[in-house]
Amino acid sequence: MSGQPVIPIDIVHLLPVLDAKLVELLKSLTPAEWEMPTVARLWNVKDVVAHLLDTNVRVISAGETFKDDPPPQINSYQDLVDFLNQLNADWVKAMRRVSPGLLITLHELTGPQYCRAYAALDPMGKARFAVSWAGEDESRNWMHIAREYTEKFLHQQQIRDAVNKPGLMTRELFYPFINTFMMALPYTYRDVKADDRTVVEITVTGDIGGTWCLTRKAGKWLLGKDAVPVPTAAVGIDPDTAWKLFSKSFRPEQVM
Repeated sequence: MSGQPVIPIDIVHLLPVLDAKLVELLKSLTPAEWEMPTVARLWNVKDVVAHLLDTNVRVISAGETFKDDPPPQINSYQDLVDFLNQLNADWVKAMRRVSPGLLITLHELTGPQYCRAYAALDPMGKARFAVSWAGEDESRNWMHIAREYTEKFLHQQQIRDAVNKPGLMTRELFYPFINTFMMALPYTYRDVKADDRTVVEITVTGDIGGTWCLTRKAGKWLLGKDAVPVPTAAVGIDPDTAWKLFSKSFRPEQVM
């Protein structure tokens, strides 16, 4: 429809798809698979499932009026990271006394509410939290939802990777995940100096991936998808490595 704003990454409709796949996956796990280690290092499958539940609970609770404990004073990005890491650790530790069956029931209860909460947002409205890893001091809801999508995709993929059950590595579900992470490249490269017109081409191989170009212009890095005939440098990454690398499940030295 003319006059409607274009949403750069419009994926709120995929949240229920991920949620349904998660519940289906959890119901298929054996007792041994719930205890399998994941690339999240300190967390096994059950811990990751508990963390995903925490995400649902936080989002649903944020839309209700109640008095939560105030956060500590946040003076830097590292302060924020430390605070969130502690919140995550506290929740996962508490959930270790909860059975897998009850975790599934709680996901079935909260997952649809979580999805409806984001579907109700104005995508162009101001987000409650900025997407700081993309260099934003203020974000639109569409970008915040895209970030949430990456979290939901990532943690479910960690589970699937641990128990060797495919399901998310499709064009429909993987491409929005990696496309969102590519949005952070200009900020990630912000301190990398290069001549103007320098072009770094990044390709995630296969039918489910794509190509992005990081171009230096007027002293800044800009992201685009228009291929150039001869890039200054070109990098190819397979999808399985890409999801682990961009989500910090892998470190760069692990894929060199």
